[in-house]
Amino acid sequence: MPVIAPSYIYSFFALVAISSILIAAFSSYTSALRRIPEVEQLQNLLNHVASEGYELVALATATNSTSRAILQLPSAIGSRDYWIRFRTEPARAWVEGSVGSAHHSTVAERVFFPKQVSAHGNYSCGHGPAFLECSMNGSIINLRLRTWSESL
Repeated sequence: MPVIAPSYIYSFFALVAISSILIAAFSSYTSALRRIPEVEQLQNLLNHVASEGYELVALATATNSTSRAILQLPSAIGSRDYWIRFRTEPARAWVEGSVGSAHHSTVAERVFFPKQVSAHGNYSCGHGPAFLECSMNGSIINLRLRTWSESL
C-alpha cells in the first residue's frame, strides 16, 4: 500500500493553522478577563475622587472658605499605571481617567459632578498622594486636583 506523503503534510499545516487560531482566541479572552477588574477599579477610584470633590464643594459653598483634602490613592491599578484629570466645559464638569500612560491612552471612564464647578488639574499614579482643593471666587466654585508634591 503506497503512502501519500502530501496528505500528511496538508494535515500537519491544517493542525498548525487551527492551533494558531485557538491560541490567539484564548490569548484574547484572557486579556479581556484581565481588563474587566481594571476598569471596575478605575471606575470606583473616579467615583471616590468625585465624591470627595463634591464634599469639598459643599463645604466651601456652605462656609464660603477654602477646603482641602489629601487622597491616598493606589500606586497602580493591577500592575498598570493610571491617570486622573478634571475637565470643565461651559455646561458641566467631570473627572475622567484611564489605565495606561496619560500620553498614550484615551479616556476610558468619566464621572460627572452634579453641580456646576470650575474643575481643573490632573494626577498620575506613582507620585504620592493626591491633593484636592476647593475655593470660592465670588460665585464661582474652583476645584483643583494635583499631586501632593506640587502643593508644597
